[in-house]
Amino acid sequence: MSSELVVAAVQMTSVDDVEANLKQIETQLAEIFKNSQPRFVSFPENCLYLRVAEGEKIEGLTLSHSAFSKLSELAKKYNTHLHLGSVPLYVEGHLYNSSVLVTPSGDAQPTYQKLHLFDIQLEGQKPIRESDVFRHGQKPNIIEVDGWRIGEAICYDVRFAELFSQYARQEVDLILLPAAFLVKTGEAHWEILLRARAIESQSYVMAAAQGGTHRSTKTGATRETYGHSLIIDPWGTVVGQVAERAQGATVAKLSRERIDKVRQQIPMKFHRRLQLPKV
Repeated sequence: MSSELVVAAVQMTSVDDVEANLKQIETQLAEIFKNSQPRFVSFPENCLYLRVAEGEKIEGLTLSHSAFSKLSELAKKYNTHLHLGSVPLYVEGHLYNSSVLVTPSGDAQPTYQKLHLFDIQLEGQKPIRESDVFRHGQKPNIIEVDGWRIGEAICYDVRFAELFSQYARQEVDLILLPAAFLVKTGEAHWEILLRARAIESQSYVMAAAQGGTHRSTKTGATRETYGHSLIIDPWGTVVGQVAERAQGATVAKLSRERIDKVRQQIPMKFHRRLQLPKV
């Protein structure tokens, strides 16, 4: 196991055009790798396709789509893992809001399907119903990169502590939370929830976010997302962030020593009293 892992969280302003988003990804990677060599690069929710206007039809993708061939080339070029926070993907015939991992060898596979779908009604705003399009995911998932155990979640999942309790009990080293948070809820809840998840899980948390004004290439409609991508250590300290609501990236070096030190000081795993059902 590597004692350190260099990671990057990429903030995007995705639109409803796969090719345009691919260009964003390619540009961001070129900028990141000018000055650093992250072994793991995390992209936000809806990184390949973001529905700008609620109610627009979402065309699901399959792994045979040319976008994944391009991403495989990029992963091989930079010898890194590319984690697509979420894409609208058909898995076993059903459409999910699904994460996809592209390895340095170019292999692309779905890894996690969003468990908690975003069906909400904010005061003064139109309702949003993610479940009208996507099927719920069925279980948590842990991926492994260079010996680091990485738990997966997506956006709205951050509000459900029981998911993170599962990962904490399995002593993951890092939890991913790619997102496309609304501005109103982002201002109120984004950082406080992410830091709490890192503290209670005693693991790193990396949240690559959508940020800025998204303009539909089809209709010209716009929507806003909160941005503020964060990397947080197991003590709850922010160690990387993109402060602007625009495209950008933050790079951080994660340390096994930091995880061990936090867990030794407050040995929560020996203090748990409630048992959770295994998933």
